[in-house]
Amino acid sequence: MTQTIRAVKRTTNLGLNTAVHRSKPLSRAGVLERMFTLAFSGLVYPQIWEDPVVDMAALALQPSDHLVAIASGSCNILSYLTADPAKISAIDLNGAHIALGHLKLAALAEIDDHAVFRRFFGQAQSKANVETYDRLIAPRLDAVSRAYWEGRNLAGRRRIEVFARNFYRYGLLGRFIGTGHFVARRLGFDPRVMLKAKTMEEQRALFDRHLAPVFDKKLVRWLVRQPASLYGLGIPPAQYKALAADGDAGIRAVLRHRLERLACGFDLKTNYFAWQAFGRGYGPEPDAAVPPYLERGHFEAVKARAGRVSYHQSAITAFLEKQPAESCNGFVLLDAQDWMNDADLTALWAQITRSAAPGARVIFRTAADERLLPGRVPEAILSQWQYQEERSRELGARDRSSIYGAFHLYVRGAAA
Repeated sequence: MTQTIRAVKRTTNLGLNTAVHRSKPLSRAGVLERMFTLAFSGLVYPQIWEDPVVDMAALALQPSDHLVAIASGSCNILSYLTADPAKISAIDLNGAHIALGHLKLAALAEIDDHAVFRRFFGQAQSKANVETYDRLIAPRLDAVSRAYWEGRNLAGRRRIEVFARNFYRYGLLGRFIGTGHFVARRLGFDPRVMLKAKTMEEQRALFDRHLAPVFDKKLVRWLVRQPASLYGLGIPPAQYKALAADGDAGIRAVLRHRLERLACGFDLKTNYFAWQAFGRGYGPEPDAAVPPYLERGHFEAVKARAGRVSYHQSAITAFLEKQPAESCNGFVLLDAQDWMNDADLTALWAQITRSAAPGARVIFRTAADERLLPGRVPEAILSQWQYQEERSRELGARDRSSIYGAFHLYVRGAAA
């Protein structure tokens, strides 16, 4: 079993190296790239930071559809089941994300009580969750995923015990948010005060008083100029450059604007992304905002449809090469293309175009507010797709996660 886990880690590292490494190892850029792949090799996203409600509005999934999606934390994958597609192929380079997806599927197969399921993945901080794992979930897991969750961390605890200690404080993103809270408190500000707001007017006032001033502090001004400081958001060096260039005032202004939108752009009662950022978890109330797959009203449907999901540790281009022509109806690329060079983009879109059924939809996000593909993917490929600019802008404005520069929707063979 140890050899199997090592093989999974090698697959993770090899895929990340291929996706991220662009520069000579001893160059400054090369060192930053290798620091990023090291940081990204374990669990990164306990929760995904793309809004699945916006995704489903763009994808317009039908009961016969086959959806191919990058998995990340799998909040999106399971939430897509509420739209009732026939099949979801969940792809990820990261073996820890694959193990998390398998954990959620096994839990859906064995847990019949929504309250128990929500306690496990919603609150994610009860010793009863570990008992539920040992009694119900572990016997259902595949050997590799079970070995991952029962492996020991540096403190000697089994990994599954993070679900007794607030899972959302772990992983690269969870620790990044925790570090942000620590730095803010040391500077005299507490992000948790945002959760006291009762109205959007109060949200604005609290942001202006408690969060906006942080960006003027000398320490923060220095930190955000360091590309490695944003690795916890899953931003590799190439994506950092795009983010820093998205506006005349530089990276600090971009980050401030994105945090302002997260804090003030949506009612906090409906925005679970804001709760993760400012509260490091979901709200404790039974009716608190959560991803669709955790909502009580969706539990039975998600549970019944969970068998339609399959997980694959692979690069998405390599996975698509194995799919029949015109067999896929939707593609969810997250922000993965921000990592890619022109050759990678061309290879990916060649396979998307070959495997896409007529009318298929592709959605993705970019760190900067840019089209990304024109001039980089050959026109012979891109001309077979229609970019839905107005719809993309509309849906991007509805994305509650608020951290991306733009949302993009392409439709195969659609009219302009």
